[in-house]
Amino acid sequence: MARQSISLTQPNDEWLKTQVETNEYSSKSELVNDLIRQARNQQRQIDWISSKLEIAENSGFTNDSKEQILAKSKSLLNG
Repeated sequence: MARQSISLTQPNDEWLKTQVETNEYSSKSELVNDLIRQARNQQRQIDWISSKLEIAENSGFTNDSKEQILAKSKSLLNG
């Protein structure tokens, strides 16, 4: 496992200490790794949504009504 040295602001360090003291995490390293995992998962979700939005934006406009759009969406979901 890679070892890193980081500097934290006092409020962030206090927050980390509190999390460890309340036995939420066994160490600051465990907590920092968990926060990084959460951030990576969140970034994957953001990237997925962004790619879907880009595809939608590039697909052009429609004159379909909202009911027609909903019906098409449901038919695509139901295969």
